Amino acid sequence: MKLRFKDRMLAASRGWGRRWGAWGVVAVLTGVALRIWFAWQYGAVTADSAMYGDLAQNLLRHGVYGLSATDKLGHPAIRLTLIRLPGYPLFLAACFLLFGMGNFSAVLAVQAALDLWTCLLLAATARKLFGRRAGLAALWMAALCPFMANYAGMALTETPTLFCMALAFYGFVRWVEDGSGINRWLVAIGFALTWAVLLRPEQGMLAAMVVPAMVWQCLGPSANRQELWTRRVWLPAVVVSCLTVLPLVPWTARNWRDFHVLQPLAPKYANDVNEWNAYGFDRWYRTWAIDFASTATVYWQFDGQTISIADLPDRAFDSKQQYERTAALLDQYNLTTTPTHTEDADFAAIAAERVAADPLRYYVALPVARLVNMWLRPRVDQLPVPLEWWKFRPHPGATLFAGAYALLNLGYLALAAVGLTRRAQWQAWKPLVYAMVGTIAFRSALLMTIDNSEPRYTLEFFPVLIVLGSAVAEGIPKLGAE
Repeated sequence: MKLRFKDRMLAASRGWGRRWGAWGVVAVLTGVALRIWFAWQYGAVTADSAMYGDLAQNLLRHGVYGLSATDKLGHPAIRLTLIRLPGYPLFLAACFLLFGMGNFSAVLAVQAALDLWTCLLLAATARKLFGRRAGLAALWMAALCPFMANYAGMALTETPTLFCMALAFYGFVRWVEDGSGINRWLVAIGFALTWAVLLRPEQGMLAAMVVPAMVWQCLGPSANRQELWTRRVWLPAVVVSCLTVLPLVPWTARNWRDFHVLQPLAPKYANDVNEWNAYGFDRWYRTWAIDFASTATVYWQFDGQTISIADLPDRAFDSKQQYERTAALLDQYNLTTTPTHTEDADFAAIAAERVAADPLRYYVALPVARLVNMWLRPRVDQLPVPLEWWKFRPHPGATLFAGAYALLNLGYLALAAVGLTRRAQWQAWKPLVYAMVGTIAFRSALLMTIDNSEPRYTLEFFPVLIVLGSAVAEGIPKLGAE
């Protein structure tokens, strides 16, 4: 007896669903293996990791948010600080409490699990936005993304930040499905936005995109001017905003009480109150810096290690006289590797000359170049690959590997660009998609204001790139999910 058309379609959909599930399990298991491999081969506790761990341990042992130090008599002490927000130290404290003090191996294991959760959230979001094929494609793109997997094996803020972004996007989708009103998914969105800000101060841009998108979603396509001011439109956004800002209140109050400064986030240069920063050197560095190699050999070296004039590119000098002044200044600094106010003033004077000579270079060309470098540079900054990876003759294998990484990075960008052009597929989710694209646009603008070019600062783009890029899969026949 032949099945009716409806029954055949139902049976086919169940078959495709089982195949989606099977391929999804394979993707997750592959993602697990990849993250274990990265943690085993390249897992590391960096200087920043140790600082975060110190904050977490002092919080657990002494109930004080500060860094280990010594007093004037050489006795152990704790120095209060505000240079880092408490989001990641609290995460580490929870891991240490559960798995043992200072157990960073357990931290990396938790981060690997968190990163896989991120993959599932991105897949679920893509499936809701575009369809089952897109969901499966997003799962594979996220699970096999070596850039995300690499940082899951680093005790840094990147992995939790990516999770917060994925949770905010998925929470938005479920909030809409539940009626775009006051429902439980507001708590999920609020938690994601709050923890994101407590992890990295610039993640306030995520809230700045998601909250207006919620208002837009509540307005709907046929809203009139009177509806704009109704409680139905604004109340969900107000609730999420309150949930996001509320945890910053005790942090701000603590900073006012202990340091007498209004500091709701963290200072740009990660310096404590009354801690001197060499702003002249920073400005001089911005007059020529573009690539990550300069960040590693010059920017990070300053105040503690020597700097070689040979590591500066030709664009760092406008004349032979300026070269000689810079060389003499670096020689003077290298005697102690501790900058003085006089040396910083000399750097500032050279910077002022260079800015005056070519303001367009300083304010436009170089910031754009640094941003492009962060976007397109092979994401091998946490791998044993030479800084000058493009020099083929000294290390051909490393050059080919880095080139492959660069092409893979371009592939994610290209897929996202194609997915973004398919407006018909995401038209029903316009507020969310615009919010996702807005996070990239605003973060790119912010990155043009910083001194140091680091590819990891654009890692936060990948949740958006993966979701948008997965839309391409909906146009490919027989992908394995329908």
